[in-house]
Amino acid sequence: MTNQISVMTQTITSNKVAVFGGVYNNYLALEALIADAHSRGIQQLFCLGDLGAFGPTPDKVFPLLLNNNIAVVQGNYDNSIGNNLADCQCGYTDPRDNHFAQISYNYTLANTSDKFKQWQKELPKEIRFDFAGHRVLLCHGSPRQTNEFLWESTTPDHFLQKQLIDYAADIVLTTHTGLHWKRKLAKDKFFANIGVIGRPENDGTTSVWYAILSANEIINIEFVPLQYDHERLAREMEAEEIPSEFIETVRTGWWTTCLEILPEKERARGKY
Repeated sequence: MTNQISVMTQTITSNKVAVFGGVYNNYLALEALIADAHSRGIQQLFCLGDLGAFGPTPDKVFPLLLNNNIAVVQGNYDNSIGNNLADCQCGYTDPRDNHFAQISYNYTLANTSDKFKQWQKELPKEIRFDFAGHRVLLCHGSPRQTNEFLWESTTPDHFLQKQLIDYAADIVLTTHTGLHWKRKLAKDKFFANIGVIGRPENDGTTSVWYAILSANEIINIEFVPLQYDHERLAREMEAEEIPSEFIETVRTGWWTTCLEILPEKERARGKY
Protein backbone atom coordinates (compact mmCIF):
# COMPACT_ATOMS: atom_id res chain seq x y z
CA MET A 1 0.00 0.00 0.00
CA THR A 2 1.84 3.10 -1.20
CA ASN A 3 1.28 6.81 -0.79
CA GLN A 4 -0.47 7.56 -4.05
CA ILE A 5 -3.33 9.86 -3.09
CA SER A 6 -3.79 13.33 -1.72
CA VAL A 7 -1.27 15.47 0.13
CA MET A 8 -2.35 18.17 2.58
CA THR A 9 -0.26 21.32 2.90
CA GLN A 10 -0.50 23.16 6.22
CA THR A 11 0.54 26.66 7.22
CA ILE A 12 2.54 26.81 10.45
CA THR A 13 2.67 30.11 12.28
CA SER A 14 4.05 29.04 15.66
CA ASN A 15 7.46 27.71 16.73
CA LYS A 16 6.04 24.61 18.41
CA VAL A 17 3.63 21.87 17.29
CA ALA A 18 2.51 18.56 18.78
CA VAL A 19 2.58 15.35 16.72
CA PHE A 20 1.15 11.98 17.73
CA GLY A 21 0.25 8.64 16.22
CA GLY A 22 -1.81 5.52 16.86
CA VAL A 23 -4.89 6.65 18.76
CA TYR A 24 -6.18 3.04 18.67
CA ASN A 25 -9.64 4.13 19.90
CA ASN A 26 -8.06 5.50 23.10
CA TYR A 27 -10.13 8.66 23.36
CA LEU A 28 -9.09 9.14 27.00
CA ALA A 29 -5.42 9.42 26.03
CA LEU A 30 -6.40 11.78 23.21
CA GLU A 31 -8.28 14.02 25.65
CA ALA A 32 -5.25 14.03 27.97
CA LEU A 33 -2.90 14.84 25.10
CA ILE A 34 -4.98 17.80 23.92
CA ALA A 35 -5.05 19.21 27.44
CA ASP A 36 -1.32 18.64 27.94
CA ALA A 37 -0.38 20.27 24.62
CA HIS A 38 -2.59 23.28 25.31
CA SER A 39 -1.05 23.65 28.78
CA ARG A 40 2.31 24.01 27.01
CA GLY A 41 0.97 26.74 24.73
CA ILE A 42 0.68 24.45 21.70
CA GLN A 43 -2.32 25.07 19.51
CA GLN A 44 -1.45 23.14 16.34
CA LEU A 45 -1.70 19.36 16.66
CA PHE A 46 -1.12 16.68 14.04
CA CYS A 47 -2.12 13.01 14.12
CA LEU A 48 -0.26 10.47 11.97
CA GLY A 49 -3.10 7.99 11.68
CA ASP A 50 -4.41 4.64 12.91
CA LEU A 51 -7.38 6.03 14.76
CA GLY A 52 -8.93 2.63 15.42
CA ALA A 53 -7.80 -0.74 16.86
CA PHE A 54 -7.11 -2.12 20.30
CA GLY A 55 -9.44 0.02 22.43
CA PRO A 56 -13.21 0.61 22.80
CA THR A 57 -15.87 2.85 21.22
CA PRO A 58 -14.22 4.21 18.05
CA ASP A 59 -16.69 7.05 17.49
CA LYS A 60 -15.57 8.86 20.67
CA VAL A 61 -12.31 9.73 18.88
CA PHE A 62 -13.89 11.48 15.91
CA PRO A 63 -15.37 14.58 17.65
CA LEU A 64 -12.16 15.23 19.59
CA LEU A 65 -10.18 15.48 16.36
CA LEU A 66 -12.73 17.70 14.63
CA ASN A 67 -13.50 20.00 17.55
CA ASN A 68 -9.80 20.66 18.14
CA ASN A 69 -8.91 21.21 14.46
CA ILE A 70 -6.38 18.36 14.48
CA ALA A 71 -5.00 17.56 11.03
CA VAL A 72 -4.83 13.80 10.42
CA VAL A 73 -2.75 11.62 8.10
CA GLN A 74 -4.43 8.48 6.81
CA GLY A 75 -2.88 5.35 8.31
CA ASN A 76 -3.35 1.82 7.02
CA TYR A 77 -6.13 1.25 9.57
CA ASP A 78 -7.99 4.37 8.50
CA ASN A 79 -7.74 3.38 4.85
CA SER A 80 -9.17 -0.06 5.62
CA ILE A 81 -12.01 1.24 7.79
CA GLY A 82 -12.82 3.99 5.30
CA ASN A 83 -13.03 1.52 2.45
CA ASN A 84 -14.68 -1.34 4.40
CA LEU A 85 -11.79 -3.68 3.61
CA ALA A 86 -11.44 -7.19 5.01
CA ASP A 87 -8.46 -6.48 7.27
CA CYS A 88 -6.33 -3.68 8.71
CA GLN A 89 -3.43 -3.88 6.20
CA CYS A 90 -1.19 -3.75 9.28
CA GLY A 91 1.67 -5.62 7.63
CA TYR A 92 2.01 -8.47 10.12
CA THR A 93 3.26 -11.84 8.90
CA ASP A 94 2.94 -14.01 12.03
CA PRO A 95 -0.36 -15.94 12.45
CA ARG A 96 -0.75 -14.94 16.13
CA ASP A 97 -0.14 -11.28 15.35
CA ASN A 98 -2.70 -11.44 12.57
CA HIS A 99 -5.20 -13.30 14.76
CA PHE A 100 -5.36 -10.52 17.34
CA ALA A 101 -5.15 -7.80 14.71
CA GLN A 102 -8.22 -9.28 13.00
CA ILE A 103 -10.23 -9.37 16.24
CA SER A 104 -9.37 -5.73 16.84
CA TYR A 105 -10.18 -4.74 13.27
CA ASN A 106 -13.52 -6.52 13.20
CA TYR A 107 -14.59 -4.75 16.41
CA THR A 108 -13.54 -1.32 15.12
CA LEU A 109 -15.20 -1.80 11.73
CA ALA A 110 -18.48 -2.93 13.35
CA ASN A 111 -18.54 -0.01 15.79
CA THR A 112 -17.52 2.87 13.49
CA SER A 113 -20.30 5.02 12.06
CA ASP A 114 -20.71 5.47 8.32
CA LYS A 115 -19.97 9.19 8.74
CA PHE A 116 -16.66 8.44 10.46
CA LYS A 117 -15.77 5.79 7.85
CA GLN A 118 -16.28 8.28 5.02
CA TRP A 119 -14.17 10.88 6.83
CA GLN A 120 -11.32 8.39 7.21
CA LYS A 121 -11.56 7.42 3.56
CA GLU A 122 -10.85 11.00 2.53
CA LEU A 123 -7.85 11.64 4.78
CA PRO A 124 -4.56 12.60 3.06
CA LYS A 125 -1.63 10.20 2.87
CA GLU A 126 0.83 12.97 3.73
CA ILE A 127 0.91 16.35 5.39
CA ARG A 128 3.68 18.78 4.46
CA PHE A 129 4.56 22.15 5.89
CA ASP A 130 7.38 24.64 6.20
CA PHE A 131 8.60 24.96 9.77
CA ALA A 132 11.09 27.70 10.48
CA GLY A 133 12.51 27.30 6.98
CA HIS A 134 12.62 23.48 7.12
CA ARG A 135 10.55 21.14 4.99
CA VAL A 136 8.54 18.78 7.20
CA LEU A 137 6.81 15.63 5.95
CA LEU A 138 4.31 13.77 8.13
CA CYS A 139 3.30 10.26 7.10
CA HIS A 140 2.26 7.00 8.72
CA GLY A 141 4.74 4.15 8.24
CA SER A 142 7.29 5.71 5.89
CA PRO A 143 7.23 8.17 2.99
CA ARG A 144 7.25 5.29 0.53
CA GLN A 145 4.79 2.86 2.17
CA THR A 146 1.93 3.48 4.58
CA ASN A 147 2.36 0.23 6.53
CA GLU A 148 6.16 0.00 6.51
CA PHE A 149 7.77 -0.88 9.85
CA LEU A 150 10.91 1.16 10.49
CA TRP A 151 12.67 0.08 13.68
CA GLU A 152 15.40 1.96 15.54
CA SER A 153 17.66 -1.10 15.80
CA THR A 154 17.45 -2.23 12.18
CA THR A 155 17.05 0.93 10.08
CA PRO A 156 20.41 2.34 8.88
CA ASP A 157 21.23 6.02 8.49
CA HIS A 158 21.83 5.77 4.75
CA PHE A 159 18.28 4.49 4.20
CA LEU A 160 16.81 7.37 6.20
CA GLN A 161 19.00 9.92 4.42
CA LYS A 162 17.77 8.58 1.09
CA GLN A 163 14.16 9.01 2.26
CA LEU A 164 14.82 12.68 3.00
CA ILE A 165 16.35 13.18 -0.44
CA ASP A 166 13.80 11.15 -2.38
CA TYR A 167 10.82 12.80 -0.71
CA ALA A 168 12.21 16.36 -0.57
CA ALA A 169 12.10 16.78 3.19
CA ASP A 170 14.40 17.97 5.97
CA ILE A 171 12.34 16.36 8.74
CA VAL A 172 10.23 13.21 8.41
CA LEU A 173 7.93 12.13 11.24
CA THR A 174 6.27 8.70 11.21
CA THR A 175 4.51 6.23 13.53
CA HIS A 176 3.10 2.68 12.89
CA THR A 177 5.57 0.65 15.00
CA GLY A 178 4.29 1.84 18.38
CA LEU A 179 7.80 2.66 19.64
CA HIS A 180 9.32 6.14 19.52
CA TRP A 181 12.86 6.98 18.40
CA LYS A 182 14.69 9.69 16.50
CA ARG A 183 17.79 10.00 14.37
CA LYS A 184 19.66 13.23 13.63
CA LEU A 185 21.15 12.80 10.16
CA ALA A 186 22.72 16.24 9.68
CA LYS A 187 22.25 19.76 11.01
CA ASP A 188 18.49 20.27 11.38
CA LYS A 189 17.75 17.07 9.45
CA PHE A 190 15.81 14.41 11.34
CA PHE A 191 13.92 11.19 10.84
CA ALA A 192 11.76 10.21 13.80
CA ASN A 193 9.06 7.81 14.87
CA ILE A 194 6.86 9.72 17.29
CA GLY A 195 5.28 6.71 18.99
CA VAL A 196 1.58 6.17 19.70
CA ILE A 197 -0.93 7.30 22.30
CA GLY A 198 -3.21 4.27 22.01
CA ARG A 199 -1.21 1.84 24.12
CA PRO A 200 1.96 1.91 26.24
CA GLU A 201 5.40 1.21 24.80
CA ASN A 202 6.09 -2.30 26.10
CA ASP A 203 8.19 -0.85 28.92
CA GLY A 204 6.22 -1.79 32.03
CA THR A 205 4.72 1.68 32.52
CA THR A 206 1.22 2.87 31.68
CA SER A 207 2.41 6.08 29.99
CA VAL A 208 1.90 6.70 26.28
CA TRP A 209 4.03 9.05 24.15
CA TYR A 210 3.77 11.95 21.76
CA ALA A 211 6.27 14.43 20.32
CA ILE A 212 6.79 18.19 20.30
CA LEU A 213 8.56 19.67 17.29
CA SER A 214 10.02 23.07 18.19
CA ALA A 215 12.17 25.73 16.58
CA ASN A 216 13.96 28.25 18.76
CA GLU A 217 17.64 28.67 17.99
CA ILE A 218 17.69 25.05 16.80
CA ILE A 219 15.21 22.42 15.63
CA ASN A 220 14.31 19.98 18.39
CA ILE A 221 12.11 16.89 18.71
CA GLU A 222 11.09 16.21 22.31
CA PHE A 223 9.31 13.01 23.31
CA VAL A 224 6.69 13.54 25.99
CA PRO A 225 5.33 10.80 28.29
CA LEU A 226 1.61 11.15 28.90
CA GLN A 227 -0.50 9.78 31.71
CA TYR A 228 -4.26 9.29 31.32
CA ASP A 229 -6.99 7.34 33.12
CA HIS A 230 -5.80 3.93 31.93
CA GLU A 231 -7.85 2.09 34.54
CA ARG A 232 -11.03 3.67 33.21
CA LEU A 233 -10.02 2.63 29.70
CA ALA A 234 -9.42 -0.95 30.91
CA ARG A 235 -12.88 -1.09 32.51
CA GLU A 236 -14.49 0.22 29.33
CA MET A 237 -12.60 -2.41 27.32
CA GLU A 238 -13.91 -5.10 29.65
CA ALA A 239 -17.46 -3.81 29.20
CA GLU A 240 -17.01 -4.11 25.42
CA GLU A 241 -15.63 -7.66 25.81
CA ILE A 242 -12.35 -6.73 24.17
CA PRO A 243 -9.70 -9.49 24.57
CA SER A 244 -8.08 -9.72 27.99
CA GLU A 245 -4.66 -9.65 26.33
CA PHE A 246 -5.27 -6.05 25.22
CA ILE A 247 -6.56 -5.06 28.65
CA GLU A 248 -3.49 -6.53 30.37
CA THR A 249 -1.28 -4.30 28.22
CA VAL A 250 -3.21 -1.18 29.28
CA ARG A 251 -2.89 -2.10 32.96
CA THR A 252 0.70 -3.35 33.02
CA GLY A 253 2.52 -1.56 30.19
CA TRP A 254 3.70 -4.85 28.68
CA TRP A 255 2.68 -5.92 25.18
CA THR A 256 0.99 -9.31 25.03
CA THR A 257 0.10 -9.24 21.31
CA CYS A 258 1.66 -8.04 18.02
CA LEU A 259 5.06 -9.08 19.36
CA GLU A 260 6.37 -11.31 16.61
CA ILE A 261 6.99 -8.35 14.31
CA LEU A 262 9.48 -6.85 16.78
CA PRO A 263 13.21 -7.11 15.97
CA GLU A 264 15.33 -8.96 18.52
CA LYS A 265 16.61 -5.87 20.31
CA GLU A 266 13.15 -4.29 20.69
CA ARG A 267 11.60 -7.60 21.76
CA ALA A 268 14.24 -8.10 24.44
CA ARG A 269 13.11 -4.93 26.24
CA GLY A 270 9.68 -6.39 26.94
CA LYS A 271 8.34 -8.99 29.35
CA TYR A 272 7.16 -11.53 26.79
